[in-house]
Amino acid sequence: MPASSSPIAGDGTSALIDLAAALEERFGIEIAKGPANGGFVFTLSLFKPSLLPALCKFMFWEHGCLFGGITAEEQAARWEMHYAFLLPGAGWIDVELSLPIETTSLPSIVAEVHAADWHEREIEDMFGIRFENHPRLGDFILHDQIWREGIEPMRKSFAAGRPPLEHKVDREWQPLLIVGDPGSFAMPVGPVYEGGIGESLHFLLETVGEDVIRAVPRLFYKYRAVEKIAEGRTILDALLLAERFAATSAFAHSLAFCQAVERIGAVEVPRRAAALRVLLAELERMRHHAGAITAICESTALAVSSAQVAIIEENLLRASCVFARHRYLFGLNTPGGLNCEFGLEQCKELLVAVDKAESDLRLLEKRLRFSSSFLDRLEDVGAVTGESARDLNLVGPVGRASAQNCDLRKACPYSGYGRYAFEVPSETEGDGYARLRVLFAEATQSAKLMHQVCAALEEGPVRVSCQVQRAGAALGWTEAPRGAALHWLRVSDEGIVERYRAVTPSFNNWLGFHVAAEDFAFQDFPIILATFGLSATECDR
Repeated sequence: MPASSSPIAGDGTSALIDLAAALEERFGIEIAKGPANGGFVFTLSLFKPSLLPALCKFMFWEHGCLFGGITAEEQAARWEMHYAFLLPGAGWIDVELSLPIETTSLPSIVAEVHAADWHEREIEDMFGIRFENHPRLGDFILHDQIWREGIEPMRKSFAAGRPPLEHKVDREWQPLLIVGDPGSFAMPVGPVYEGGIGESLHFLLETVGEDVIRAVPRLFYKYRAVEKIAEGRTILDALLLAERFAATSAFAHSLAFCQAVERIGAVEVPRRAAALRVLLAELERMRHHAGAITAICESTALAVSSAQVAIIEENLLRASCVFARHRYLFGLNTPGGLNCEFGLEQCKELLVAVDKAESDLRLLEKRLRFSSSFLDRLEDVGAVTGESARDLNLVGPVGRASAQNCDLRKACPYSGYGRYAFEVPSETEGDGYARLRVLFAEATQSAKLMHQVCAALEEGPVRVSCQVQRAGAALGWTEAPRGAALHWLRVSDEGIVERYRAVTPSFNNWLGFHVAAEDFAFQDFPIILATFGLSATECDR
């Protein structure tokens, strides 16, 4: 089909039209506009599963699309698989695969899109669908030493109200080791820590001498089955789950969820509500980054600096509580807008606290820049090349420190972000110091954005009715403090959740953590971990 007659012509950029034409010419697949208000610019209905690896490789590597994740849905008589890709500046693309419910396997795309590794492993554990030629399936979310294979807790037939079996630890379980050189050994770290780390995560570090040769993170010790619990609940009940599985980015996740609901209900949020959402999202980002900088200073034993930035974080938490009545901004987002109004005087008072925090952060950055003992622990340590960051689809500050400049606030604007001028800080070195610089620079940009919002705040309501009275599915997204967050939601015509899926930035970035940790010394490991700023709770959802 010529580009001029493409079904999406006039609705997207020239890059999107070119991609559509190339896909039709090369693969001969059906291309249609995305579902109404569903968040996708177009949908590719793939009828031959065998084409999936080549198609995904073509989109990811040859046309520069970014990989968003895989969503599996069990319908009454079929499977529906959704592979989300983002064409920056144009929008999300849904590669949809519909299969008979008897289907038990699919081609793996990991050899072509390495970033899909954990997504396929999760689906195999949760739904029982095996991915052909995947290098390693099983023993992922459901750990083999506790769970048996074949439970498949996300299947409709699985009853979530009762435990499937009595949990018994397999004393004979052994981790898979790779390094076999003379003198090599494996050092387990976690999942229980003394002091600092409050999350349960385990690392298996294989080494010869002092350098880490292989680092394997092992998460999901506190798997909470949020997506399963959401099924059969009302939208507002599911919103509580979306908001609470990761407190440090609660507002971003609730915003993505609400935007999915609003797309299903074809509801446009009032401009004032959209602007205030930006204000609150940037307040959360700034506070989160202060906490991440605190952790980096603590990891290098810089006690005075860590105390100073911890005070900045605490002051932002207190300002959040005064402004929004909750330190972590719970209970603010609702489908259709916000649950409460914020006056101009309240906004001005908030900006006073924000400006003080931003000034203190800039002063701290200046001091750290000339602390040689601090820089020695970060420069050229935990480096991730731009090529590796692209291969692993690293997102957020971690990706932007390795020249991956995508930020959903610009690449696929939402909530009125397109009305504001701001920069997306990025670096090229990819080491711990580059990640730290990105955090400082993003905090400054957040303060500038908040000033723009308050200066241009319009009068009007902060909420409209959002009653979902028809069945539908949609994608919601935000640039959370740690990176891209995607929430996929399907509801019935009574507004009951049938499928909820959250792809968090930490889930994406944990996959790439080993690249930064390997080939560096043991003593660098906690520092590299701190500069990644990852969350286990975003994975244990």
